[in-house]
Amino acid sequence: MSSNIMRDRNFCLSILQEFTKSDSLLKHAYAVETCVKAYAEKFGEDVEYWSCVALLHDFDYEMFPTAEQHPYKGSEILKEKGFDEEFRNAIMSHADYTNIPRDTLLRKTLFASDELAGLITAVTYVRPSRSIEEVEVKSVLKKMKDKAFARAVNREDITKGAEALGISLEDHIGFCISAMKMNKALLGL
Repeated sequence: MSSNIMRDRNFCLSILQEFTKSDSLLKHAYAVETCVKAYAEKFGEDVEYWSCVALLHDFDYEMFPTAEQHPYKGSEILKEKGFDEEFRNAIMSHADYTNIPRDTLLRKTLFASDELAGLITAVTYVRPSRSIEEVEVKSVLKKMKDKAFARAVNREDITKGAEALGISLEDHIGFCISAMKMNKALLGL
């Protein structure tokens, strides 16, 4: 049974919604899921599994926002619900301080997509139409250089993520923008 829950988006979504009430955190989960899912399709990987990992990567953050708690508490909760160690370690690997190596393509992709999805969302919100249709790679790159803009977004992680995937920063940004455009209704963009 447990391998099925790790590919069951509705089950994972119910966990996300049980622990996360903030609209912005829910949309962040959907945005990261969107990017990771698109990469899973591109790489020929397990789309459902990758999507569920991405969907749940921050599910515990609202209740346990400190580095001492997140994503550790989430991993404990998922273990109790029947998620295996590989699934939980994929989630754990997105935070540098857990010291879980990013030694799989899924782990690298989750890390690469996490901060970038947040930055793309922030850039969308400052466009005149507040539509992702207006967001271009160059505008994301420009906002990356503006340290006062979306201060909480770790620019170094975005750069390191693209490097870990072995693709240019521009291509990575463009890929995630395209993926998010395809899912703009769910993302509210």
